[in-house]
Amino acid sequence: MNRRTFLAAGSAALGAQAAPEYDPVLQAGVYVWTQHYSRQKQRAQDHIPEICASFARAGYRDVELMSLFFEPGLDRITLRALESNGLKCSTVYNGGPMHTRDAARLTIAATVGLAQRILRSRPLDAVVFNPDPVGRAKTDEELKVQAEALETLGWALWNSGVRLMLHQHAPELANNGREWRFMLANTDRRYMRVCLDTHWVYRAGLDVMTLLEECGPRLYGLHVRNSRGGVWTEEFGEGDIDYRAVAQHLRGAGFTGYLSVELAWDKETKVTRPLEESLRRSREYAERLFGIASH
Repeated sequence: MNRRTFLAAGSAALGAQAAPEYDPVLQAGVYVWTQHYSRQKQRAQDHIPEICASFARAGYRDVELMSLFFEPGLDRITLRALESNGLKCSTVYNGGPMHTRDAARLTIAATVGLAQRILRSRPLDAVVFNPDPVGRAKTDEELKVQAEALETLGWALWNSGVRLMLHQHAPELANNGREWRFMLANTDRRYMRVCLDTHWVYRAGLDVMTLLEECGPRLYGLHVRNSRGGVWTEEFGEGDIDYRAVAQHLRGAGFTGYLSVELAWDKETKVTRPLEESLRRSREYAERLFGIASH
């Protein structure tokens, strides 16, 4: 029984009588590397060993990778790179259309297949999943189909020993969070947790602390980055979002999920140092702010 299974079992046994002990896992997200190599007209998936080695040198012990790093032909390279650098990949990010039944069936099969491919070689705790937007507000019927599909996906992953976390960007938070709130209200919490991307909440014009409260015990992950004047900063640090309030909330809630430092660059972001250095500085800030160390 690993640490997470033990915590979950103990919490279930005690019920509402005791909150779990605050024990987040610090991660690094890979997205910024896709931007780094895109600026050089290259693909991040062609640099998997370099990326993993850089994460390790920056002091991370756990990472969140995107599904493209586990495509057939690349999965062995990724798994070797993780192993050789002593890295865990406790969560993997994926997405796909879920608002029509035919598309959802394909997306569910692909996502479950992704998890099972990883599980054949190493542990995987959760899939972070973002349903595809459609360029407009989804209809009530499409939202109903999507909620049913997410619950089906969560149930299928659960049977493989993997959790599902719902992720969101700005489109899901339009119209006062209509889509995001519909998903939370119409899915079983046993089969779908939440990974809240805090800065997309900020960009959608909603209050980060309000949505954290709405997540309640379903919160199992956060993607964190910051901005100044609305522009993403090259490292995670002080800025537009008050992460001290976020940290206080997490401590009070006994948060035991993932804090993923997911750096990203806007066109206006000033990049003044090597990415590895920004990742290291981001880790040090996150450790001080949240009172944790990378696992």
